[in-house]
Amino acid sequence: MFKRRTPRSYLATFGRWLWPRGGWPRAVLYMAYRLRRLPDPAHKIARGVAAGTFVSFTPFFGLHFLLAGGMAWAMGGNVVAALLGTFVGNPLTFPIIAGLSVRLGSWMMGLPHTMPLHETFAAFSKVSVEFWSNARALFTGDPVGWTQLDGFFTHVFLPYLVGGLIPGAIAAIVAYAVTRPVISAYQKARIARMKKDFARRRQAALKAATRINEGNSP
Repeated sequence: MFKRRTPRSYLATFGRWLWPRGGWPRAVLYMAYRLRRLPDPAHKIARGVAAGTFVSFTPFFGLHFLLAGGMAWAMGGNVVAALLGTFVGNPLTFPIIAGLSVRLGSWMMGLPHTMPLHETFAAFSKVSVEFWSNARALFTGDPVGWTQLDGFFTHVFLPYLVGGLIPGAIAAIVAYAVTRPVISAYQKARIARMKKDFARRRQAALKAATRINEGNSP
Protein backbone atom coordinates (compact mmCIF):
# COMPACT_ATOMS: atom_id res chain seq x y z
CA MET A 1 0.00 0.00 0.00
CA PHE A 2 2.81 2.41 0.91
CA LYS A 3 5.37 1.08 -1.58
CA ARG A 4 6.55 3.09 -4.56
CA ARG A 5 4.95 2.16 -7.89
CA THR A 6 8.34 2.27 -9.55
CA PRO A 7 11.08 0.97 -7.23
CA ARG A 8 13.98 3.39 -6.89
CA SER A 9 17.25 2.13 -8.35
CA TYR A 10 20.34 1.67 -6.22
CA LEU A 11 21.98 4.58 -8.04
CA ALA A 12 18.99 6.82 -7.29
CA THR A 13 18.97 5.71 -3.65
CA PHE A 14 22.67 6.48 -3.34
CA GLY A 15 22.13 9.85 -5.00
CA ARG A 16 19.29 10.67 -2.56
CA TRP A 17 21.58 9.74 0.32
CA LEU A 18 24.25 12.12 -0.98
CA TRP A 19 21.77 14.91 -1.74
CA PRO A 20 18.38 14.73 0.03
CA ARG A 21 15.18 16.04 -1.50
CA GLY A 22 15.33 19.84 -1.44
CA GLY A 23 19.11 19.81 -0.89
CA TRP A 24 21.24 19.98 2.23
CA PRO A 25 20.50 23.69 2.88
CA ARG A 26 16.82 22.86 3.26
CA ALA A 27 17.65 19.86 5.46
CA VAL A 28 19.83 22.04 7.71
CA LEU A 29 17.08 24.66 7.97
CA TYR A 30 14.57 21.97 8.89
CA MET A 31 16.85 20.60 11.63
CA ALA A 32 17.37 24.13 12.97
CA TYR A 33 13.59 24.61 13.02
CA ARG A 34 13.13 21.35 14.92
CA LEU A 35 15.78 22.37 17.46
CA ARG A 36 14.12 25.74 18.07
CA ARG A 37 10.75 24.08 18.68
CA LEU A 38 11.98 21.61 21.32
CA PRO A 39 10.35 22.32 24.72
CA ASP A 40 13.42 21.81 26.94
CA PRO A 41 15.63 24.63 28.27
CA ALA A 42 18.42 25.84 26.00
CA HIS A 43 21.19 24.19 28.03
CA LYS A 44 19.58 20.74 27.76
CA ILE A 45 19.07 21.10 24.02
CA ALA A 46 22.68 22.28 23.62
CA ARG A 47 23.90 19.24 25.58
CA GLY A 48 21.97 16.97 23.26
CA VAL A 49 23.42 18.63 20.16
CA ALA A 50 26.92 18.34 21.64
CA ALA A 51 26.38 14.63 22.32
CA GLY A 52 25.17 13.97 18.77
CA THR A 53 28.05 15.97 17.32
CA PHE A 54 30.64 14.05 19.34
CA VAL A 55 29.21 10.66 18.39
CA SER A 56 29.37 11.65 14.71
CA PHE A 57 33.17 11.49 14.99
CA THR A 58 33.16 7.83 16.08
CA PRO A 59 33.42 4.85 13.72
CA PHE A 60 30.30 3.16 15.11
CA PHE A 61 28.31 3.52 11.91
CA GLY A 62 24.73 2.33 12.30
CA LEU A 63 24.82 2.98 16.05
CA HIS A 64 25.15 6.77 16.06
CA PHE A 65 21.48 7.34 16.97
CA LEU A 66 21.61 4.84 19.84
CA LEU A 67 24.92 6.11 21.21
CA ALA A 68 23.92 9.78 20.89
CA GLY A 69 20.62 9.17 22.67
CA GLY A 70 22.33 7.27 25.49
CA MET A 71 25.04 9.89 25.86
CA ALA A 72 22.48 12.72 25.93
CA TRP A 73 20.45 10.87 28.56
CA ALA A 74 23.58 10.36 30.71
CA MET A 75 24.47 14.07 30.37
CA GLY A 76 20.94 15.26 31.16
CA GLY A 77 20.50 16.55 27.63
CA ASN A 78 17.64 16.42 25.16
CA VAL A 79 17.59 13.07 23.34
CA VAL A 80 15.82 14.38 20.25
CA ALA A 81 18.42 17.15 19.96
CA ALA A 82 21.12 14.48 20.17
CA LEU A 83 19.55 12.56 17.29
CA LEU A 84 19.44 15.74 15.23
CA GLY A 85 23.03 16.49 16.22
CA THR A 86 24.25 13.27 14.59
CA PHE A 87 23.48 14.83 11.21
CA VAL A 88 26.76 16.71 11.64
CA GLY A 89 28.05 13.45 10.21
CA ASN A 90 26.63 13.25 6.70
CA PRO A 91 27.83 12.29 3.22
CA LEU A 92 29.41 15.73 2.79
CA THR A 93 31.34 15.72 6.08
CA PHE A 94 32.18 12.03 6.58
CA PRO A 95 35.14 12.12 4.15
CA ILE A 96 36.64 14.99 6.15
CA ILE A 97 35.86 13.39 9.52
CA ALA A 98 37.15 9.97 8.50
CA GLY A 99 40.28 11.27 6.82
CA LEU A 100 41.19 13.52 9.76
CA SER A 101 40.38 10.89 12.41
CA VAL A 102 42.31 8.03 10.78
CA ARG A 103 45.37 10.17 10.09
CA LEU A 104 45.40 11.66 13.59
CA GLY A 105 44.75 8.29 15.21
CA SER A 106 47.49 6.59 13.22
CA TRP A 107 49.93 9.30 14.30
CA MET A 108 48.86 9.06 17.95
CA MET A 109 49.20 5.25 17.90
CA GLY A 110 52.56 5.38 16.13
CA LEU A 111 51.40 3.37 13.13
CA PRO A 112 53.85 3.51 10.23
CA HIS A 113 51.28 3.86 7.44
CA THR A 114 48.01 5.72 7.04
CA MET A 115 45.29 4.02 5.01
CA PRO A 116 43.96 6.15 2.12
CA LEU A 117 40.43 7.49 2.49
CA HIS A 118 38.87 5.33 -0.22
CA GLU A 119 40.40 2.21 1.32
CA THR A 120 39.03 3.23 4.73
CA PHE A 121 35.44 3.30 3.49
CA ALA A 122 36.01 0.13 1.46
CA ALA A 123 37.23 -1.65 4.61
CA PHE A 124 34.10 -0.65 6.52
CA SER A 125 31.92 -1.84 3.64
CA LYS A 126 33.66 -5.21 3.36
CA VAL A 127 33.53 -5.86 7.11
CA SER A 128 29.82 -4.93 7.21
CA VAL A 129 29.04 -7.35 4.39
CA GLU A 130 31.09 -10.07 6.07
CA PHE A 131 29.38 -9.49 9.42
CA TRP A 132 25.86 -9.81 8.01
CA SER A 133 26.87 -12.83 5.91
CA ASN A 134 28.14 -14.58 9.01
CA ALA A 135 25.01 -13.60 10.96
CA ARG A 136 22.88 -15.12 8.19
CA ALA A 137 25.08 -18.22 8.21
CA LEU A 138 23.87 -19.00 11.74
CA PHE A 139 20.47 -19.85 10.22
CA THR A 140 21.51 -21.17 6.80
CA GLY A 141 24.49 -23.33 7.74
CA ASP A 142 26.83 -21.54 5.32
CA PRO A 143 30.53 -21.40 6.23
CA VAL A 144 31.62 -18.58 8.54
CA GLY A 145 34.75 -16.57 7.87
CA TRP A 146 36.35 -13.40 9.20
CA THR A 147 38.99 -12.73 6.57
CA GLN A 148 38.07 -9.05 6.21
CA LEU A 149 38.74 -8.41 9.90
CA ASP A 150 42.44 -9.06 9.36
CA GLY A 151 44.09 -5.76 10.13
CA PHE A 152 40.77 -3.85 10.18
CA PHE A 153 40.77 -3.08 13.91
CA THR A 154 44.47 -2.22 13.99
CA HIS A 155 44.73 -0.06 10.86
CA VAL A 156 41.20 1.35 10.47
CA PHE A 157 38.83 1.06 13.42
CA LEU A 158 41.16 1.85 16.33
CA PRO A 159 42.90 4.79 14.58
CA TYR A 160 39.49 6.16 13.62
CA LEU A 161 38.22 5.76 17.20
CA VAL A 162 41.30 7.25 18.87
CA GLY A 163 41.78 9.99 16.31
CA GLY A 164 38.15 11.06 16.44
CA LEU A 165 38.19 11.82 20.17
CA ILE A 166 40.00 15.17 19.97
CA PRO A 167 38.24 16.70 16.93
CA GLY A 168 34.95 15.23 18.18
CA ALA A 169 35.37 16.89 21.58
CA ILE A 170 36.31 20.21 19.96
CA ALA A 171 33.33 20.04 17.61
CA ALA A 172 31.01 19.17 20.52
CA ILE A 173 32.25 22.15 22.55
CA VAL A 174 31.76 24.46 19.58
CA ALA A 175 28.28 23.03 18.95
CA TYR A 176 27.32 23.62 22.59
CA ALA A 177 28.77 27.14 22.63
CA VAL A 178 26.89 28.09 19.46
CA THR A 179 23.62 26.27 20.10
CA ARG A 180 22.91 27.38 23.68
CA PRO A 181 22.82 31.19 23.15
CA VAL A 182 20.97 30.85 19.84
CA ILE A 183 18.27 28.60 21.31
CA SER A 184 18.06 30.74 24.45
CA ALA A 185 17.59 33.94 22.41
CA TYR A 186 14.93 32.28 20.26
CA GLN A 187 13.04 30.96 23.29
CA LYS A 188 13.09 34.37 24.99
CA ALA A 189 11.88 36.07 21.81
CA ARG A 190 9.15 33.46 21.40
CA ILE A 191 7.95 33.93 24.98
CA ALA A 192 7.91 37.69 24.48
CA ARG A 193 5.84 37.28 21.30
CA MET A 194 3.42 34.95 23.09
CA LYS A 195 3.02 37.41 25.97
CA LYS A 196 2.45 40.27 23.54
CA ASP A 197 -0.10 38.25 21.59
CA PHE A 198 -1.87 37.24 24.80
CA ALA A 199 -2.03 40.86 25.97
CA ARG A 200 -3.41 41.93 22.59
CA ARG A 201 -6.11 39.28 22.66
CA ARG A 202 -6.96 40.09 26.27
CA GLN A 203 -7.30 43.76 25.42
CA ALA A 204 -9.52 42.94 22.46
CA ALA A 205 -11.69 40.69 24.64
CA LEU A 206 -12.06 43.44 27.27
CA LYS A 207 -13.07 45.96 24.61
CA ALA A 208 -15.63 43.54 23.21
CA ALA A 209 -17.05 42.88 26.68
CA THR A 210 -17.24 46.63 27.36
CA ARG A 211 -19.18 47.23 24.14
CA ILE A 212 -21.59 44.43 25.02
CA ASN A 213 -22.15 45.82 28.52
CA GLU A 214 -22.73 49.31 27.15
CA GLY A 215 -25.23 47.96 24.63
CA ASN A 216 -27.14 46.07 27.32
CA SER A 217 -27.26 49.01 29.76
CA PRO A 218 -30.61 50.97 29.86
